[in-house]
Order: sequence, then C-alpha cells, then structure tokens
Amino acid sequence: MAVWERNGAIIGGVGATLLIGLPIGGVFAWGMPIAPYMTFPPRTLYVEHAPFSWTAFLILGATVAAVCLPFLVRLARAAERGAPAPWRLPFPWWGWLGAGVTFVSWILAWNRFPWFDAFQAYTFFPLWAGYILVVNALTMVRTGRCPMVSRPGFFTALFALSAALWWCFEYLNRFVQNWHYLGIEDLGPWQYFLNATLSFSTVLPAVIGTAEFLKSFPNRFQSLTGFFPLDVRHHTRWGWAVLICVATALAGIGIRPDYLFPLLWVAPLLIIISIQAIVGAETVFSSLKHGDWRPVVVPALAALICGFFWEMWNYNSLAHWEYSVPFVQRFHVFEMPVLGYAGYLPFGLECAAVAGLLRNRGG
Repeated sequence: MAVWERNGAIIGGVGATLLIGLPIGGVFAWGMPIAPYMTFPPRTLYVEHAPFSWTAFLILGATVAAVCLPFLVRLARAAERGAPAPWRLPFPWWGWLGAGVTFVSWILAWNRFPWFDAFQAYTFFPLWAGYILVVNALTMVRTGRCPMVSRPGFFTALFALSAALWWCFEYLNRFVQNWHYLGIEDLGPWQYFLNATLSFSTVLPAVIGTAEFLKSFPNRFQSLTGFFPLDVRHHTRWGWAVLICVATALAGIGIRPDYLFPLLWVAPLLIIISIQAIVGAETVFSSLKHGDWRPVVVPALAALICGFFWEMWNYNSLAHWEYSVPFVQRFHVFEMPVLGYAGYLPFGLECAAVAGLLRNRGG
C-alpha cells in the first residue's frame, strides 16, 4: 500500500496549514471583510482585476520564453539513439475501455441532449477517468509497467491526495479569483462538493500517469542530463529564506491580488521544497546538482499536456470554468489566455512534489 514517507505527514500538514491560514489571516489583519471568502459554493466574482497591459504581457512572455527556450532547443535536437523501444505488450482491454469512455463522454459534454440534461454537469470525471486509463495503457504497452497495475496502492492514494491538493488551489483562488465556474448554478452545496471532489481527484493521477508515459521515451530526455548543474548549498538557510518570503506573500495575496496572483501556482511547491530543505529531505530539484533536469522537465511537460486537454474539453462543456487574469487577459487558446499556460509548468512540479510525499510499500 502507499503510505506517507518519513516527514511526509509533517510537510503536508504544515504546508496545508500555511496555505489555508495565511491568506485569510492577512485579509483579517488588513481589516477587510472575510465573509466573501467563506461563501460556498464559491460563485461570486468580487475581485476587480487590472486591465490588459502590453508591458506586463511582453515582460512575462519574454521571461517565460527565456526560461523555456534552452530546454526546448535541447529536446528538439534530441533523437532516439539506436533502435526504438519495442512495444512490449498489446494494448490492454481496459485501455480500449478508457478510450471509449473518453470518446462518449466528450460527445456528451459538448452536446446538449435533452435526455441527458440531469447529468450534463457531471461529464468531467468520466472524461478524465478514461484519459487516465488510456495513458496508463500506453505506458504498459511500451514498458510492461504502469502505475495503475504495478503500484495500485500508490495509484489509488493519488486520487484522495489529488482532491485535497486541488481544494487547496480552489481556496487560494478565492483570494485572486483567476477563474470561476459556470453551468453549476443548479447544484446545491453538497452536490457541488461531491461533484467537485470527484473531478479534482483525477488531477494527480492524470499528471503522474502522463509523466510516466513520457519517461517511456528515455532517449528523448537524455539530452537533459549533464546540463547546467545547479548545486545550492546551505539548504537549511535557503529553506527558511524561501519559506519566510512565501509566507509573507501569502499573507498579502488577498490584499494585492493583481500583483501576487502568480503565487497561486507556485506557493504550494515553494512551501513543500522549503520545508523539505529545512528537514534535510530530497526535493524535486535535488537532481539538479548533477545536471539532471529530467525530474523537473518531465512532470512540467506532463502537466502542460494535461493542461491542453483540460482546456480543450472544458471549452464547450456546460459545467466549465472561465478565466480573469490581471494584465494578460488576451489571446486565448480555448478559455485560457495564452500566457496562462505557463502556470501548468510549476503545477507539474507541484504534482510531482506532492506525489513524492507518498512512498509505495508492497504495491
């Protein structure tokens, strides 16, 4: 079964406490009313966002390009060395089942059949349940292993951990209101909670499953080894410094949401790795001291791939989300402004970091 690794429960508990307590504490200390942040379901738009800014768009776009370009160049130049990896097994029956479930769910999500009205708001989970089956099946075909079959305890635990993780993001979003949901107006609080929790539970299995599939192309990512070693010393000092900075910013996220909204995507990651650094545990960045960027790039790319499908399947669904992002709310790909996709990169690292808090014992 999957259990918390040593320090995992402490890291998760401290991280969740900071994520939950600091934003509302900052709002309260600033003298702002806290009632708007406590409504459930969270349907009210109460944050007035800054308008689009070409200056901010170009600066952020140039920053994202500068960070990503070296890795894109190395991946583009990489080639599978020698014979391609054999397809070890035939595509399993449950993979075909997943493909069928996703295909049917996609049709149901994007159409408005009168006979399906009562279930129209519930298509997200089967869409992603099918995706998870398919991506695990593809990994199984290529490597003979996949998380769903080879590590069932770990794989099952990811669903519960995923729901908890995304509820943290939903809570943080209350303070910046970068997205809101439509098509759920008829759901009561308990219906909303159960449907949302079931949907949120698919996030980690989808990202981790996609990352495992990407790892089945080892030669493609070999170019990310021996590349720009980054050995950070004095881990404890850096851990405390990062934790203090993130905690301070989290306390202000509801006070200055237009300027601190990126913290929504990076705060959970920074909190996890800073606490791990303080207690001397391994982090998702530990391999960088050897110049191995694969544990960083692979989950980031996996989340970006999942992000494309999240946004695509969301686009024409009845129950869906829309964005309102300060300064960059323009040039949409589906509902997401194009620069918003950069948020999926650190989110992939968060998924890897959270999944890393689990240790697999006996499948």
